[in-house]
Amino acid sequence: MQTELSKTLGVEHAVFGFTPFPAVAAAISRAGGFGVLGAVRYTAPHELKRDLDWIEAHVDGKPYGLDVVMPAKKVEGVTEADVEAMIPEGHRQFVKDTLAKYGVPELAEGEASGWRITGWMEQVARNQLDVAFDYPIRLLANALGSPPADVVARAHEQNVLVAALAGSARHAVKHKEGGIDIVVAQGYEAGGHTGDIASMVLTPEVVDAVDPLPVLAAGGIGSGQQVAAALALGAQGVWLGSIWLTTTEAELPSPKLIEKLLAAGSGDTVRSRALTGKPARQLRTEWTDAWDSADGPGTLPMPLQGLLVADAVSRIQKYEVEPLLGTPVGQIVGRMTSERSVQAVFDDLTRGFEKAVDRINRIAGRSGQ
Repeated sequence: MQTELSKTLGVEHAVFGFTPFPAVAAAISRAGGFGVLGAVRYTAPHELKRDLDWIEAHVDGKPYGLDVVMPAKKVEGVTEADVEAMIPEGHRQFVKDTLAKYGVPELAEGEASGWRITGWMEQVARNQLDVAFDYPIRLLANALGSPPADVVARAHEQNVLVAALAGSARHAVKHKEGGIDIVVAQGYEAGGHTGDIASMVLTPEVVDAVDPLPVLAAGGIGSGQQVAAALALGAQGVWLGSIWLTTTEAELPSPKLIEKLLAAGSGDTVRSRALTGKPARQLRTEWTDAWDSADGPGTLPMPLQGLLVADAVSRIQKYEVEPLLGTPVGQIVGRMTSERSVQAVFDDLTRGFEKAVDRINRIAGRSGQ
């Protein structure tokens, strides 16, 4: 599964694996793909340094990258405390009432939330980059589109390629104009923040719009046949995220959450603003239903919503309150029916890819050539 882009980066398979777990990122790179560590959960630079040190020690010299979440426009002088102060009391009360309804216990006194994501605040992301550029990362990806121009320039100075996610051809063109090297065309089916256009439509539109920039297809991809389809649509690789959640190397905090993922079908996800304030595909739960209900207060814009629900999400996960328990995941969750190693996932991808290519060759009358 090689393309011009995978050869440029020195990887065997044009499979880019996004994950919040260092062990998964390293395993993806060792298996011949390109592991990309999600940085949004790292609130302190030393935490990111610790995990990048670990990856360096376990990646066997293979290339890897980092994914950050930062806006293109800079806002000066805004602290986390300033943002916290913008959260209405009515929304705080709604969180308290919803947790009380399901009997969710409080965190222990002095216990900090394990899900306090502030990585989408620009200064936090910049602190992450100050750490990351001390490591031999080969790729910097930004989940909110084109990063600020000075960040792109800094990455290029260090021979780091820059990728940006796009949910439309219009967004992709803006990324190209901003000096981005790779566009990730993320379809509606994808987990996490995603747009309104399905991958089958979006991928060729973006390929045509940003030619000759390489495009990675994302959203709803979890088999080798789908990898072959993405390359047939003009992509130079695939960007996979959800499929790694149920790998044995992943560090999901809750056995019950793993059970819910393994049992879920492709129709059991929803695009909701409940987690971050932006539409993000995730497991549908009574938590997402509560926020999306007409009786609720409505969600807040990013980053207010993420700060508002951080402690609540940590409590739900720690105490495994099943009706409320969820996670960002794409529609590919319907194929995630067993726990497997990262290597086993790659073995399945390569077998499926070979079958798909053989099938097309037979259709084209090239069997055996």
